[in-house]
Amino acid sequence: MNLWYGLVDLLPFEWAEPGSMYFMKNALLAILVISPLFALLSTMVVEHRMAFFSDALGHSAFTGIAIGALCGLADSTWCAVALSVVFALLFTLVQQKSKMASDTVIGVFSSTAIALGIFISTLGGGSFTKFNSLLIGDILSVSPRKIGLLAVILVLVAVLWVFQLNGLTLSAVHPELAESRGVRTGLLEALFNCAVAVVVTLTMTWVGLLVINSLLVLPGAAARNLGRNMRQYTLLSLLGGLVCGIGGLMVSYYVGTSTGASITLLLAAWFFLSFALRRVKR
Repeated sequence: MNLWYGLVDLLPFEWAEPGSMYFMKNALLAILVISPLFALLSTMVVEHRMAFFSDALGHSAFTGIAIGALCGLADSTWCAVALSVVFALLFTLVQQKSKMASDTVIGVFSSTAIALGIFISTLGGGSFTKFNSLLIGDILSVSPRKIGLLAVILVLVAVLWVFQLNGLTLSAVHPELAESRGVRTGLLEALFNCAVAVVVTLTMTWVGLLVINSLLVLPGAAARNLGRNMRQYTLLSLLGGLVCGIGGLMVSYYVGTSTGASITLLLAAWFFLSFALRRVKR
């Protein structure tokens, strides 16, 4: 982290001065890791028509945190991660076996997860308010250890994209054709869903459950308006996510707003701009 702090010290901002405001420097590094993660996953979330999948995962993660708190765990994060991964695998299994539409299966799991989470958190007359911070999030509370963990996940997701992008895309567009070409659609979908589950769970306390879904939809949706092929699609999603992520952090610092909400509004503006540019090009 000393190398990172040394680089940030060169920036022309008051919070970047040497020996001060390490929470902002950590938050900036977190944005540089989180934004590409969400941007990559966003392309496949849009292609698989799973726009509300992250909401459902967030609900299951909330349930995991409630279970961890009920068990007296000091840190419920890993309990939430485990439950989210189980949730993602069950979702994949039910979707493949039942052949139901994604939104139907997501609705079933989402409603079940949030009801179970509220039930557990209010068990014995407990108060739900202690979990209110999860709704908005606070990226300034991010720790270097969590950033390092997400950096490892980013590398793993990037490797998955490099070697399996064609298979993921084909399974999203035409699953039957993908299977006939030897693509193991079930395994790829399970890996993809688990990757989304882990990323959503680890970042929800920083971004907030209320807006985390937008980070998994807007970068890919905006890039789809302008990208002519998968390479452009992915690159535009990455660039849009990074620019809006950094911009949102700066806006939240100087205006005093929620970072997650600020990033979301910039992503929404990028989406509408890309939509207008698409219409102009036509």
